[in-house]
Formats: sequence, structure tokens, C-alpha cells
Amino acid sequence: MRWDAQRLDVDDPTTLPGMPSIRGLLRSVQVPEFPGVTFHEVRAKSALNHVPGESAMPFPYTINPYRGCIHSCVYCLSGDTQVLLADGSQRKIADLRVGDRIIGTEQRGRYRHYVETDVLAHWSTVKEAYRVTLGDGTRLVASGDHRFLTGRGWKHVTGAMSGADQRPYLTTNDKMLGFGRTVASLEPCDQYRRGYLTGMVRGDANLKVYRYQSAGRAHGDVHRFRLALADVEGLQRTHDYLALEGVATDWFDFTAATDKRRAVTAIRTSSAASVARIGELIQWPDAPTEAWQRGFLAGIFDAEGSRSQGVLRISNTDGDILGQASAALQRFGFDVAREDLRLANGLISLRVRGGLREHMRFVHLVDPAIRRKCQVAGTAVKSDADLRVTSIEPLGIEMPMFDITTGTGDFIANGVISHNCFARRTHEWLEFDSGQDFDTQIVVKTNLVEVLRRELARPSWTREHVALGTNTDPYQRAEGRYRLMPGVIRALADSGTPFSILTKGTLLRRDIPLLASVSTDVPVGLGISMAIWDDALHEALEPGVPTPRARLDVVKAATDAGLPCGVFLAPVLPGLTDDVESLDAALAATATAGATGVTVIPLHLRPGAREWFMAWLRREHPSLVPRYEQMYARRAYVSAEYRTWLQQRVTPLLRRHGLDRQSGGTARGASDPGTAGVPGDEEARFPEGSLPTGGLPGVRPKGELPAHAQVEPAAACAEQLSLL
Repeated sequence: MRWDAQRLDVDDPTTLPGMPSIRGLLRSVQVPEFPGVTFHEVRAKSALNHVPGESAMPFPYTINPYRGCIHSCVYCLSGDTQVLLADGSQRKIADLRVGDRIIGTEQRGRYRHYVETDVLAHWSTVKEAYRVTLGDGTRLVASGDHRFLTGRGWKHVTGAMSGADQRPYLTTNDKMLGFGRTVASLEPCDQYRRGYLTGMVRGDANLKVYRYQSAGRAHGDVHRFRLALADVEGLQRTHDYLALEGVATDWFDFTAATDKRRAVTAIRTSSAASVARIGELIQWPDAPTEAWQRGFLAGIFDAEGSRSQGVLRISNTDGDILGQASAALQRFGFDVAREDLRLANGLISLRVRGGLREHMRFVHLVDPAIRRKCQVAGTAVKSDADLRVTSIEPLGIEMPMFDITTGTGDFIANGVISHNCFARRTHEWLEFDSGQDFDTQIVVKTNLVEVLRRELARPSWTREHVALGTNTDPYQRAEGRYRLMPGVIRALADSGTPFSILTKGTLLRRDIPLLASVSTDVPVGLGISMAIWDDALHEALEPGVPTPRARLDVVKAATDAGLPCGVFLAPVLPGLTDDVESLDAALAATATAGATGVTVIPLHLRPGAREWFMAWLRREHPSLVPRYEQMYARRAYVSAEYRTWLQQRVTPLLRRHGLDRQSGGTARGASDPGTAGVPGDEEARFPEGSLPTGGLPGVRPKGELPAHAQVEPAAACAEQLSLL
């Protein structure tokens, strides 16, 4: 995450020619010792950057002396706004890619309609954040420049009635257009999968055991399971979920396509054990969980549901199925009409009221496999959702924000119609880009120490933990010229403020005597990031960063001085640095250096970083490109399967070198590191987090009282290292 750290807060309103976006710029300089790098020296108005209260980060404040980084790493950049895709599902705007099919709108006669469109471009920036809250509870975080479509036209989040900022802007008299708040889909779990199988098999499959006498045999029992569907997505999900339960099924063509009907494909098994297992899986639960009910609704909707002409129905003749579906819908707050069609077979329909607003909530709540029933293209933009603007609040921070360009000029963000302006790349609001300019255009807060001392002297300052290095590296090479960190360290220590430093720069060694001295007065924690042990790979990926051996020398110097210093082995690169030999060598060297803990984190590729890393990979390791494209196709994170595999590989190595700090859980009985095969990477599910064994010394979970620096802390989150 990038929090307040990107804020310049300059107090001089002047600018220099050619640099109109850096207000308060004192000067821009180039010096011989940093060829190709320009330093933009500014006077900052604030030094302490507050981390948003809803963040999971275990520290409340950060300090970043510099913006940009001379380390020139290939990987380095978030956005939770949900964007509606063409198939009716949602994806975080940060995870979108050029070419993705999404939903926009266009005017057709009197009404605006939802239509499919493409993502043509994608980038990110950091801007001051505002929270817009709507009457139905929808919340959107956007910059003041962002525009949403209201009943009175497009309006910016902020503006003025007159003067330089005059423009149409949101007020509490406005109502946005869209379908409004929905819910997040559930990651499939055991209960969800069982619910889905119950709905699908009971709704549309043939599951029977035929018993008859056969001459010369004790019995002639025939065990049969068959599921035939025209929509292969539902069939594929059922096949996969059964496979996870140990039930193998065969595919076959059931009926061929005709002029009036689609082809039907089927799966089947005649194994007695498999048929018995399916019967067990679809038993009605005594007390259905929410996950089971979500899965059941998805399964029965795929099997017996329909959505057309503005009506969403689930129809069946079985009283038990209808009862379970009705109970689940009521549990989730849907308004359901029970319709007796008065047919000879007793068919009953459950109709979900509420129009597109509730249809989309249903789709995102249960996540059906058959996506043609979930699409909104062609539907008019009409809704009874309460989309009145109830508040617009400045959050007082600058946050990472994302923008996409689409073929229609708009898209659906958190259920409302949004214009193309979630901002520019990380540096572009300063008229820089997030690639080379991030490495060569460095903003320096020259008066940082002065401002910090003033802020720490305020009566309101409660001496909460301050983390340095969570955004850009405070000990990058620019620190050798500007020497801001000694003043920062003294200011924090003099005020009694505990702090921690995370870096990959060996310049930290210069300040170890000072850090050791102040550690007697305040808790101090140090962390060194080390991604690669191989020298050639290090030079290719981190050309401006000290070698791993040099960084471990800093770890040894710190621990020899009595300072706690952990190592972040991050990121581990699939296919490049995740083999046993590489991991063992890195962990052995880490242990020899005396590190007080190790945190292992797999590579995650965020927008901006992804493009740069993949370009390098195509150039240097083209054979790995298909694997990475599969692993990171839909997420910034590796799959849960890979993460578990890596944990099983790392855990015994940590024990071998005396670096394991865990007890219980997966650390017990983990397989030998050389025996586990490389997992498939079809999944793209990796919860934010890491494989912690030590964490960053001095960092405490929010809410804990300060502890002595030697006390083992909670492990730092993987998010903290996403920008290193």
C-alpha cells in the first residue's frame, strides 16, 4: 500500500519552469555520482504519515524521506474498487488488464444501457482520497477529480461554485446511477463445494442404483451417475468439485447440436464407490452453514434457474429442494415470491424480487458457474436502489488509485457508473511515469527533520510506533548525499517514540552505532530485505541494490551491536529462486549472519510492477513466461496451492538452520524439502499474507503497548514489502 507517504505537503506555493506539478520545489539537481538521476528538493509540510485505521498494517505511522527509489528494482505497486466484468462477475480495478471485457454504458434512445466494452489502458497514481457514501451503504474511495454519473449528469467528487476550482461536483442532493451495492463472492471452500454439488446433482443429475437378479451372479446391481448440460461451465465445476472429493468422472457427448438446440455434453461414472460417495456429499445438512447455502443456491440456479426479461427464477417440483432454496434466500434477505404455475407436474418457481439490484447481489453472493445467466449487457440503466449521496468525506491521506480507459469512456465501479479517471501512474501526477522515472526522478524532503521534530513535540503526540521503509527505502543511495536518517533517528529517540526500519540498503551500517545508542531509550527494530542469493540473477533484477552478501554483513553488524535484526526473504520467484538449493543457501547464510527471524514471501505482481517484471522475464527467461502468465493471470498473488507447497519446502529448512519460530500448525510434520513436487498453478487464489517465522523486530500489532526491542513481535505483512 502507499499511504500518506506519497504526500509532499509543500508549504511554498511556487513552482519551477517545466515542473508545474511539484509545488514548492526548491531546486532540481543532477550530480556526477548519480548519473541519469534528478533530485527534486522540496520543503515538506508534514513528516509523519498516518496509516488508515482500516489497514491491517501493524503500525500506525510511517515516515518516508524520499519519493522514488534509485534501487532500480524490476518489481515494485493497490485498488479495491470492484469493477463489473462482462460475465457479471467483479474484479478489483488493480487486477484488471488491458483487453479484459467489462461493462460500460451507452445511450440508446431515452435510456442509457449497459454494454460490453474493452479495457484499453490501465495505470495507477497516488492522490488525496475522499470517501463517498450512498444511501444503500455503497462506499467509494476516489480522488477529488473523479467523476460519477448522477441524475444531473457527470459530477466530480469535489469542486466549487466559482473560482479556479469551479466545476460540477457531488452534493447530498445528488443521486448516482447504477444498481448499487452488492456483495463480495466467496472463495470456494469445502462447505461451498458440497452445497454446490447438492444443488446441481439433486436438481439435474441422474444418480441411481438399479438392482436386479442375474443368472450365475449374487446380484446384478448397476451404479450410475450422469449429469448432462448444454452449459459446459456448470459441468466443468461439478467435475472439478467431484474430483476434489476423490470421484473421477468421464466426459462424453450426450446429444449433438440441431438447428433449434445446442449440443449437450455429459459426465458420468459407474463406480459403486463413486456413486456411494456422491450420495454422501449431497445429503441434506442438519444445520446448513452460510457457505453451504451460497453453494447450494449456485448449484440449483445452474441446474434449474433462469434469468431473462428482468426475471430471476429457480424452479423445481421437489418440495425439499424448494424448501432449502427458499430458506437460503430468506437467510440472505431476498424478497422471494413463490409462484405455483399449476402444471400437472407440480412445478413451483421462486422469483427474486428487486430487479437488477437484487439480481446482481444474488449473482455475486452465490457465484454461479454458468455465466450467460449473469450478464447485464443490453439491460437499461434503471434501478430502485437508494443511490443518494449521503456524505463526501476527505480521508486526510493520499492513497494509490487506479484508472482504466475503456471503449465506452466509463465502467461500473462498486455498482455505480464511473468515468475514466481513477488517476495516473504513481509518478504521473508529478508528470513522471512509474517506470524509469520512479528510478531516476527522486523527490527529497529536505526539511524533513525540522518538520518531524515539530510534529513530535505536539501535546497530542502519543508516541505510537513509527515504521520507516514501508514505501520507499530510507537508505537508498540518495541518503548518502542528503543524510536525513540520523536526524530522523535522533528526533524519534528524543521524543521517546519507538520505531523500526526496513531496508535493502547497506548504508544502514553507517547509523548502527547511533541506533545502538538510542535503543537503550526506545524500542528499535531493524529488517533487511533480501530477495535473491544468486549473484547473476541479483544483478539482472536489482542492478542498483547492494548484493545479498553485503546486506547480510549489515545484519551481522546490527546483531553484533545488540540490535534485533530480521531478514525478509522476499520475494521468492517461482522457477528461479524456489528450489531447495537456492532456499537452503540463502537461509544458511541468514542464520550465519545472526538474523533474529526470517519472513518468507512469494512474489506478487501488482499493476505497474507486473508489466516491468514480465518484460524482463520475456527477455531473460522466456521459457518461464507461460507459467507466470498462468500463475498471475487473474491475481497479483500466487495460488494457495503454491503458497502451501513453498511453506512445506521452507519449514524444514528453517528448522535445520535454527530459524523456525513457529509452533504447531503446518510447521509440524512438513514434508522433506526435496520430496514435494512442483504444484500446478491453475488456481489464482493467494490471501494477502506471508510465511512468517520472525517478522520485523519492534513492530507490534495495533493496540499493543510498547514492548522492549528484544521481545519477538508479530510478523509483518507481505503487503509491507510489495514495493521493495
